[in-house]
Amino acid sequence: MKRRIYYNNTDAGGVVYHTEYIKFCEQARSEVFFHNNIIFEDDGYVVKELNAKYIKPAKLGDLIEIKTNILEIKNASIKLLQEIFLEKTKIFSMTIILVYIKNNKISKIPQKHLRILNELKK
Repeated sequence: MKRRIYYNNTDAGGVVYHTEYIKFCEQARSEVFFHNNIIFEDDGYVVKELNAKYIKPAKLGDLIEIKTNILEIKNASIKLLQEIFLEKTKIFSMTIILVYIKNNKISKIPQKHLRILNELKK
């Protein structure tokens, strides 16, 4: 997913706030679900754990690209690697573990999701 950096993503100096990188990754993950027609009602994925590495800042007007790769799929969780690039330079990296929740309880990932996730993992 490509995204432009706007004023509301930055501080007074035009540098992207640290929390915005995590938001950009969240938006990219959501786009994967929307693109594959996965809509959530009483279920969804929540963050269990994340590890973020800030490498280099993005600035006002930059065009960044967020890449999402599936590292591991378990019964109730998925582990992803999300990286943000400015041109061809990696500026942010994050591993994140998401657990599937249904009716406010950790549950097995539905077969429909598993089919899509396994296809995306290839």
